[in-house]
Amino acid sequence: MNVLIVESNPELGELWQRHLQRQGGEVTLVQSQEDAILALYRSDYEIIVLDLVLAQGSALAVADFASYRQPKARVIFVTNTTFFSDGSIFAHSPNACAYVHGDTPPEDLAAMVEHYAAGR
Repeated sequence: MNVLIVESNPELGELWQRHLQRQGGEVTLVQSQEDAILALYRSDYEIIVLDLVLAQGSALAVADFASYRQPKARVIFVTNTTFFSDGSIFAHSPNACAYVHGDTPPEDLAAMVEHYAAGR
């Protein structure tokens, strides 16, 4: 399973990365829109774990580019805000498969990643 994590908070991103690597995932961790776009040019991903509020750039731009560049990649959006809490993220991003809160336990997030990667 090849996973791209786009998370501005390096400690949180590393925590998720370690959990996914323990499950055998190949995980790339980046912190910005620019780095995510470059990663999408370099490798193919099954799942993208994407913080909805990036410090540098736009998560929706990353998801949009991924849907064009890698249409089979699924996106799990993570946020600590109420942004899109009405579920409208699924209307804005056709590759969205889940929307979770940022304090979701890492083992739960890893289980979701594994589930959606298997169904791809």
